[in-house]
Amino acid sequence: MANDNELDLQALHAGGDDLPELELSDEDILDAMQHISGFLDISTEDFRQIYHLAHRHAAERLLGRIRAGRMMREGVEPLNPDIMLDEAAAILARQGLKCLPVIDADNRVVGMLTETDFLRRMHADTFMGLLLRLVEDVDSFSHDCHETPVREAMSTPPTVVDDQAGFFTIIKAFREHDGRAMPVVDAEGRLRGLLQRKEFVDACHLEDLL
Repeated sequence: MANDNELDLQALHAGGDDLPELELSDEDILDAMQHISGFLDISTEDFRQIYHLAHRHAAERLLGRIRAGRMMREGVEPLNPDIMLDEAAAILARQGLKCLPVIDADNRVVGMLTETDFLRRMHADTFMGLLLRLVEDVDSFSHDCHETPVREAMSTPPTVVDDQAGFFTIIKAFREHDGRAMPVVDAEGRLRGLLQRKEFVDACHLEDLL
C-alpha cells in the first residue's frame, strides 16, 4: 500500500472515485497549442496523454487520501436490535449522538436508529410535538418506550460505506439519504465506525486538501 506521499492511482480508480475529467477534442488541443509561444514538437495525442496523467495526479493529490476509514469516528457503541427504545435512547445520549448503527450477532449492520425513528415511533413530527404527547398521555408514551424493541423502530436497509470508500462514493451515499451519519464497514460488512455528515463536510474544505 502506498504511503501518504506516494501516488496511488490504482487505488483511486478502483474505488470509482475519479475526479470528473473533461474529455479534450483535437480542436481544444490545437487551440491551446496556438497560445503557447515557440515551437511545440508534440502531437495532439501526446498532449492529450499528458493532460490525462496530470489530471490523475491532481485528483490523487486532492482527493486520493480521503477514505471513509480515515475520517470515521471509531469506538462507537452500536445497538442491539432486541433492546428496548428507552435503553437505546440512553446509549445514544451517553455518546452524544443522534443516530447509531444496529448490528447483529456477527457485528454486521442491519439498520440505523435515529432521532427521526424515535419521533415516528412516538407518533410525533417534532420534539415539541413529542413533548406535548408526553404531557397529555404519559402512560402510552411510556409503553411505547419500554416495550418497543429497536428492531421495530430502526430504519432499514441501512446506507453504509466501505472503509476504503473515497470522496465521490461518500458524497453519492450521503446524497442517497438524508441521515446525519453512515456506518462504515469492512469488506465483510462488519461495523468499523461511524462517518458523520458534518464532520465529513468540515474536513473536506479545499484548504485542508491542498
